[in-house]
Amino acid sequence: MLPYKLAHLTGRQSLHRPPLVPSFGEKKDMAQQQKIRRYEFDWLRVLAFSLLIFYHTGMFFVSWEWHVKNNELSKVMEWPMLFLGQWRMSLLFLISGVGVYFAMGYRSTAVFAKDRLKRILLPLLFGMLVIVPPQVYLERLTQGYTYSFISFYPSVLELQSYPEGNFSWHHLWYLAYIFCYSLLLLPLLRYLRQHKPDLGRMSAWMIILLPALWLGGGEMLLRPHFPATNALTNDWANHFLYLSIFLLGFLIVTSPPLQDSIRRLRWHSLALAVVLISILYAIYWVPARELAGYEEPLYWLLKSGNRWCWILAITGFAMQHLNRRSVHLSTANEMVYPFYILHQTVIVALGFVVMDLNWPIWLKFSLMVVATFLICFVLIRGVIMQINLLRVPFGLKAKEKYSPASAVTGTHKKKVAA
Repeated sequence: MLPYKLAHLTGRQSLHRPPLVPSFGEKKDMAQQQKIRRYEFDWLRVLAFSLLIFYHTGMFFVSWEWHVKNNELSKVMEWPMLFLGQWRMSLLFLISGVGVYFAMGYRSTAVFAKDRLKRILLPLLFGMLVIVPPQVYLERLTQGYTYSFISFYPSVLELQSYPEGNFSWHHLWYLAYIFCYSLLLLPLLRYLRQHKPDLGRMSAWMIILLPALWLGGGEMLLRPHFPATNALTNDWANHFLYLSIFLLGFLIVTSPPLQDSIRRLRWHSLALAVVLISILYAIYWVPARELAGYEEPLYWLLKSGNRWCWILAITGFAMQHLNRRSVHLSTANEMVYPFYILHQTVIVALGFVVMDLNWPIWLKFSLMVVATFLICFVLIRGVIMQINLLRVPFGLKAKEKYSPASAVTGTHKKKVAA
């Protein structure tokens, strides 16, 4: 079992690997990490990615723009979707910052950068060429396209960006962002890791208020001019938000006293988060025609404060209750990355099949969620994880080949256990 089994796209490390060219200042820290098992972040990662299945299935039923749509839309479903949309992606970027911190401790800068290429860029390119095109094709069918997928696919290779063209990363945009952040910030991250800032003296109000004000200030200055695009370019409001959250995750894990404070603040963070989301729901309840000036500084501060308080509360409760080992955690943590890559294509395909059926929304939603979990589980557990040719493009390590020599030396056993 790994000491910190945060897999693949947040920087999983392998205990069987020796440290590669560590700096002098990191040797002691690395020895300490080998004794630490941070299961709470493993659980958070699994739970956060699992939420994406519910959220993306919900997108099939709400009025917001998406790739395929049900024949009947639900206004009621938008309310829990609004709640999840406040913090779900921010939580993933926070966990990614945590994972990168641990990954860097066991790799030289060059090896870490090479690992990002293999674990993030390769699955992204594979996804754009193999996983995402069926989503675009099914969307084009709903728009009147009548030819086969074989006839459609050459248009993907024209590399014209979606929606004008058919080349896209769709839900895999997160991989593009985390890949760029990890490499562009590498000098800063290495510095912060070697010269850990003293964050243990931060008071409770500073932990809650300062990040909320920082995030709110960025929203006020940038969001009106740069609406979210998830296209990497010209997405400066999102970059400010996700870069900040990513760095906050990295900084949190450098300071055990800060983690203790977040744990102690969990109930206060939750109470404040409930108050703020209630205020935001009251704003959303007002008809749009009466919200001429709602996107003002106060609104962005409320939204950013709500986002940060939910992240604090979720992280605090995870630190308190989820730092425990489970026989299922290792398998779930390995499967979650392929689940993320595959799930939306399955959802879009299922949606395309049931979109015109006159079934109740709750029945379609339930069947799509369950079917998505089952289809992804069977494909990942029964096919992808068994074949090295598929493991690597889905972000998994290739299985070590068994040999008599490794059996004698015991290296095969150690690598399998890891």
